[in-house]
Formats: sequence, C-alpha cells, structure tokens
Amino acid sequence: MRRSGALAAVAVLICTALSGCTPSAAEDSVVTKAADTGTLVIGTRFTQPGLSERTLDGRFVGFDIDVGRFVAAELGVDPDDITWRDVVAAEREEVLTSGAVDMVISTFSITAERKKNVLFAGPYFVTGQSLMVRKKTTDITGPSSLDGKKLCSVTGTTSAEEVKARFAKRVTLVEYPREPDCVTALLAGLVDAVTTDEAILAGYVAEHPELLKIVGKQFSVERYGIGLPKGDVDGRRAVNAALQEMIDTGEWRASVQKHFGGSGIRVSNPPPITER
Repeated sequence: MRRSGALAAVAVLICTALSGCTPSAAEDSVVTKAADTGTLVIGTRFTQPGLSERTLDGRFVGFDIDVGRFVAAELGVDPDDITWRDVVAAEREEVLTSGAVDMVISTFSITAERKKNVLFAGPYFVTGQSLMVRKKTTDITGPSSLDGKKLCSVTGTTSAEEVKARFAKRVTLVEYPREPDCVTALLAGLVDAVTTDEAILAGYVAEHPELLKIVGKQFSVERYGIGLPKGDVDGRRAVNAALQEMIDTGEWRASVQKHFGGSGIRVSNPPPITER
C-alpha cells in the first residue's frame, strides 16, 4: 500500500494554505467510500488488449488496470479489494449516474457532451482515432480512401460519432457493442476496416501481426479521463493527485512501456492534468 501517497492525496482534499483543514470529504464522495469501506468498484472493459483485459486465468492486466490500481492505492484501497466491472462503451455514463460503479477507467474520452453527466479527472492519456485493416489490404490508406467501404466501430464511442460526422456520406457504418466483434467481422471479411483509438487498435495488431495493420495518420485527438459521478469534486481532486503521483514517480511511463512498448503505437509524454 502506498501510504505516503494516500496521505498526500487526502491532504490535497482536506487542507488549504489559506483556510486550514476541513473535517472530511463529502459523504457521497469516492474518497469517503474508500476510507470507510476499503473497497472500490471500477468500471472498465475486459476485452481490450494492452489497455484492460481479463485473462483466461482471471487476472486483470493492461494500462487502464494499472492506472486503476494506482489510484485505488492512493485512496487507501488494496488492489485485492477492487471489484472490476465489465462495462461496454454505451453504458459508461449510465453506470456512473446509477451508482453501479464508483469510477470508470475505460478509454473514456473527455468531451463537452459527456461532461454534462460525468465529472472527469485527468486526462491520463492522449491518443487519436485511426484505422485498422487486414494485412493484405492496399486500397485503404486512411480515412480519405473509405469511399464505398464498410467501416466498423463501437456503439456509444466518439469514434462512431466522428465517422458519422465526417465520413457518413462516403462509408457504410457498421456498429457493434464491443471491439472484438469488429475485429472478428474484419477478419471474416464482413467489413473493410475498423476505426477506434489507435491505443486500442494497437493491442489487436500486437495479437495478430500477421493478419492486421494500422494505416494512415490519427485523425482526431482523444483525451482519456477517469469518469466520476457528477458533483464529486472531492473525488476529482484526489484522483488528480493520484494521477500526478503516478506520473511523478515514473510508474505511468513504466506501465506505458510495458503494455505498448512493442506495439509501435505513437505515445507522447504524460498529458498535463487539466480537469480541475
């Protein structure tokens, strides 16, 4: 347990230089739940190689998983006391507003529309939308070459919305609830390309390098945030402090290298935390 980090995160919440200390975080804050119960429920996805994946032997691995464990530890929760819940993209806002999870760490892009219903901490990672095709494909080199093609994306993601807004007149959009469904459709020849964040696509290319490849340049900017229930400003302060600690100690970069080092993904430096 990172006791010093946990104390630092809590100190950010309860003390200020000008006004002194307040008794505690809000009663309904994730900080209070972590302190009172020693547990957290974190929504993520179980089928994103490199990011968040449940292995056949029941382990949870990936960059998003590492972020979740670090943040939980900073809040005083042991990794064994985290309950991971599989949440598809279209459910992420719903599980937060209903209280089914305490936070969502699941390639959750920060957008103005989502911020109407969700409070974000972070960002903790920046990537961009890209395209994945079969290895032998030569006529798709980027979004400008999608005329007449079938393109697969995940329902409820910014990737699907981006395609609808910019390419809907030129492509047939096929949507599934999960990325593995799109990958299966691509390998079976049912669609011509898959679009989502490059960080997600890289995991599938790493699994099937002889069958899949990423083409073209990124054509959006996706800033991943940790989703919290609307109004939990105490929770956001604590999570932001935890993310900064992960960056400052080098654990952020170590995790990125571990999970993306061999994938060829374009990774920038840690992003500045701007959601305050």
